[in-house]
Formats: sequence, C-alpha cells, structure tokens
Amino acid sequence: MYGMKMTMHIDEVLLERVIAAYDFESKTEAVDMALREMDRKVRYREFVKNGLGFTPEELGDAVEPGYDPKALRVAETPKDYGC
Repeated sequence: MYGMKMTMHIDEVLLERVIAAYDFESKTEAVDMALREMDRKVRYREFVKNGLGFTPEELGDAVEPGYDPKALRVAETPKDYGC
C-alpha cells in the first residue's frame, strides 16, 4: 500500500496528539492522512481559482428558471438555539 520506507524527523508530541485526536492506528496512517489533506487543500484552491470552466451564461442555464432560494428560506421554520 505504501511506496517507500524513510527516516523522518517529526515532532513526536504533535504526532501523538494527531494520532489520538483522529484515532489513527499507526504513525504511518497519520502521516499519510496529513499529506492527503495538504494535497486536497492545494487541489481545492486550484479548483476555486480556475472554476468549472463554464461561462456565466452556461452556469445560469444550469439552474431551474423558477428556483428562488429566498422563498425556500421563508418557508423554513426557524430554529431556536437558545441564544
């Protein structure tokens, strides 16, 4: 499953906190997930920067003409969060 074995200098306290917080079974799993999360963030920023590649007209055509989000909000029953 994993590509290579290597020696790394990692803050042990930080690594143990992450393992405990996310219930990882190994240090390898924690490092793998951290790398995947960093990669996901980079790809997300690129996606936001570049968009879907559609023109504003194409995006407008993708929405139902009668769709009214304000009308949907008015129809919802407000929640009381005790604030």
